Amino acid sequence: MNNAQAQPLVRVQDLQKSFPMGGQQVTALRGVSFDIGRGEFLAIVGASGAGKSTLLQILGTLDRPTGGTVLFDGQDIFRLSEEEQASFRNKQIGFVFQFHHLLPEFTALENACLPALIQNRPRGDIEAEAASLLKDVGLERRLHHKPGELSGGEQQRVAVARALMQRPALVLADEPTGNLDTHTGETLFALLRTLNRERGITFVIVTHNDKLSAQADRIVRMEDGLIAGS
Repeated sequence: MNNAQAQPLVRVQDLQKSFPMGGQQVTALRGVSFDIGRGEFLAIVGASGAGKSTLLQILGTLDRPTGGTVLFDGQDIFRLSEEEQASFRNKQIGFVFQFHHLLPEFTALENACLPALIQNRPRGDIEAEAASLLKDVGLERRLHHKPGELSGGEQQRVAVARALMQRPALVLADEPTGNLDTHTGETLFALLRTLNRERGITFVIVTHNDKLSAQADRIVRMEDGLIAGS
């Protein structure tokens, strides 16, 4: 095994996060350390307030830690400038949230294209790739429908296609099935698992659903801002 294979995709070391609230200092992360392997399908579970979403936001550089480091391919991502972090986020990280955050005036195809448009890639290439991704998630007949014309599960599939548009190394999903009925949620989770296996994309998923988390390669349990087990 060479060094690139042996080195984890992400290494989190003594991660801490505190913020002021109501005149007091609230601590969300109390020294979190763990690795994320390349191609791993990792579930993060724990009660509300355990620090799961805060951790995910920091992994995606949407928030900064109070202390500790996050190494992505050996690089300390919080030593990057804000501009460099924005470029890193656009190219390396895909996001899927509980609420899809699609732009209502845009079609499914246009929504899926957005991350690549930011990079000024040729529009024809972008649209062809977005159409291919939407086909992969079962929406080949819904390319020109706007979010209001799609079901909740279809909207979330558009969000998945959008997350994959830049061919990210890591996809972060925060309760991606939380706003869906049981069957639709299970179908979406199975889609994410298939994309993980077929494309080798690393997934980190926060979920309260024990049935779904049991299908992950590994479960990291959080409690009171700490890793309680994995």
